[in-house]
Amino acid sequence: MTSLVTHVGVMFANGARAAEPEHAVELARAAEAAGYESQWAVQHVVMPVDHVSRYPYSTEGTVPGGSQVAIPDPFVWLGFAASVTSTIRLATGVVIAPQQHALVLAKQAATLDRLSRGRFMLGVGAGWLREEFDALDVSFDGRGALLDEQIDVLRAAWTQPIVAHTGPRMSFSGLAVEPKPVQAAIPIVVGGHTTAAVRRAGRTGDGFFPLAARGVDLARLVGAMREVAISHGRDASAVEVTADAPRTVDEATVIHQLGVDRVVINAPDVPTEALGEALHAKLDAVHELLAKG
Repeated sequence: MTSLVTHVGVMFANGARAAEPEHAVELARAAEAAGYESQWAVQHVVMPVDHVSRYPYSTEGTVPGGSQVAIPDPFVWLGFAASVTSTIRLATGVVIAPQQHALVLAKQAATLDRLSRGRFMLGVGAGWLREEFDALDVSFDGRGALLDEQIDVLRAAWTQPIVAHTGPRMSFSGLAVEPKPVQAAIPIVVGGHTTAAVRRAGRTGDGFFPLAARGVDLARLVGAMREVAISHGRDASAVEVTADAPRTVDEATVIHQLGVDRVVINAPDVPTEALGEALHAKLDAVHELLAKG
């Protein structure tokens, strides 16, 4: 499978500087004006100052910027961004779904999709930070099975006039969950690079986002996900793949060979007045590298 990447998104859009309204507005508007297809907001309700759990996306196992870096709520932040834009898509990358009830999450997602006129994508993950789960009084063990059931509840809430569900962790019937999203079903993007995430994306995801995976690791994860999709009778190419933007020509070549649909760059860590220029420069650099791959 080979294709040219058509979409570039901005990752960590709600981080650090974007906790301030002026920066958030400029980032959202400048990204849309520059031609970015989407902006992705991350989630941590709390960050324990000391934790044993290792951050899986850095070799040091620590969160870049430290535990006290600002991480605004992704739904509030994306709603704010939606109000000052009109075309750029809005996504969570990712929301830690097992930390909240599926019906609350369904309501948040549908509301944001409705108010943004159908621009929302829901990225979900099982989470890695046990200490955060403990602080929220949510069970860390078994979170993957809970996420699987939550995905079923989300889709039911978005599509059924009267919602009912019977499962091992949630059971209810006769519920109206309104408003419904503009999209017939909000795309659910499964984030993660574990075996469980690969299987979840292949089995039920509309998209797969193995954050921080590059080159041979990215090829291995995407290939495994597509094998799972085929084994469940799905069209593997129907699962949209999002990946980190390439840093080398070799990484760009792998991205093309895999038929990756979208790559993301990290939001530039620059003063507000420099965002427009920085976003254009990053986009040009990505397109130049992809053209060589």
